[in-house]
Amino acid sequence: MSAVYTQWTAVWGNAISIRMRRPENYGRDLTLRYPITMLLSGSAIRITLDNFCGTVPVTVSYVTIGRIEEGSTVRLSSLRRLTFNGKEQVTLQPGERLRSDPLPYRIERGEKLAVSLYFADFTELRSAVSITGPLSGGYFAVGDYADCAVLPQDLSNKTNVYYFLTDIEVETEQNARTIICYGDSITAQAWPDYLMQRLLKQENGHTAAVRKAASGTRILRQYDCITYDSYGLKGSTRFPHEIPVAGADAIIIQHGINDIIHPVGTDTNPFRPWSDLPTVDNLIDGLRKYIGYAKDCGLKVYLGTLLPIEGWRTYAPLP
Repeated sequence: MSAVYTQWTAVWGNAISIRMRRPENYGRDLTLRYPITMLLSGSAIRITLDNFCGTVPVTVSYVTIGRIEEGSTVRLSSLRRLTFNGKEQVTLQPGERLRSDPLPYRIERGEKLAVSLYFADFTELRSAVSITGPLSGGYFAVGDYADCAVLPQDLSNKTNVYYFLTDIEVETEQNARTIICYGDSITAQAWPDYLMQRLLKQENGHTAAVRKAASGTRILRQYDCITYDSYGLKGSTRFPHEIPVAGADAIIIQHGINDIIHPVGTDTNPFRPWSDLPTVDNLIDGLRKYIGYAKDCGLKVYLGTLLPIEGWRTYAPLP
């Protein structure tokens, strides 16, 4: 009996944080291409673009989806343009996120799709996150190539920075589910990708995993200065924005080590006072707020222990 696809479930996900502010943080006539591994089969697809950390409107000229045949080559016959409220061009106001219209599109578990975004005009490249791992990484090219099978070698390069692209959902089977991996740089690195690879090895698997991680972030504090604002938003701001994920029923939280290791004192760094160093009760209270919010969203919660930091400047042995 053929599968019946009736439920929208996230197959890939990203946090949206802040890129380091530099003079070149505006781009023009730029194509971004991100290969995405599908962890679930489905009959339709939709994506979310998010300008959560932007300070000005961002206009995406158009977005395409296509099947990757070999390496990073996209099959031209599979390319489709997504629409947002019926239009190919979409403008995101500062702080705004928009979900695309559903696109009927046959998806097979384990295949790779390329999501490509083209920006014709000057664009503030601020809402983004950097992640690594065997299933992560994309490309950028100077010029309009979102409709092309291959990005020109002399005008393109690799990138681990994902701009604006957050959740990707497919219309899939009713028993499909997603696990959220939430955290800081530890989770922005490879372990969620390895979890995804393990899930793909399961025969007739129906579970996906999405990453919601931003390097440098803390539960209790954030930096409100240009020097360190790329360390991202504090947990009370991040968590409610990132956790509503279609089809999710569980979350793994690995967060809190940066609250401990960042403070060094204003005599060393004017933006990192010792007063930022939390007490144990402070951290526990922050994690309890995470847990309460997650359970209100119907999620099972799994907490990762903080990793060893012996030798770090704020390490102290147990009494």
